[in-house]
Amino acid sequence: MYNPDYLTYYKEHNMISIFAEFHLKPENIEEFLELVKPLIRASNEEAGCIKYELHKALNMDNTYMMVEEWKDQAAIDFHNQTEHFTSIVPRFNDFMTEEPKVILHSRTL
Repeated sequence: MYNPDYLTYYKEHNMISIFAEFHLKPENIEEFLELVKPLIRASNEEAGCIKYELHKALNMDNTYMMVEEWKDQAAIDFHNQTEHFTSIVPRFNDFMTEEPKVILHSRTL
């Protein structure tokens, strides 16, 4: 769910964004999409989560990106300990053709 305080918080704090790129096996995409639905829903309900979304690449088949924005590192640390994270994310490897590429960013300007 979109956090209406997002813009105010963004201006006042150095939030952390995470971009995780997944290259999925074509035969497993629908199953993967079903698997991540509860993860996305529960993650967006966390107090420290600003945004947690899955995007599909328009120019690369079978490529998806999890786009996450967190209030701070403590929010990420909390998220990584949650039941929805620890029970779902380890299963991602079954659906991928290669290791995911995960990049963390902080606001520069």
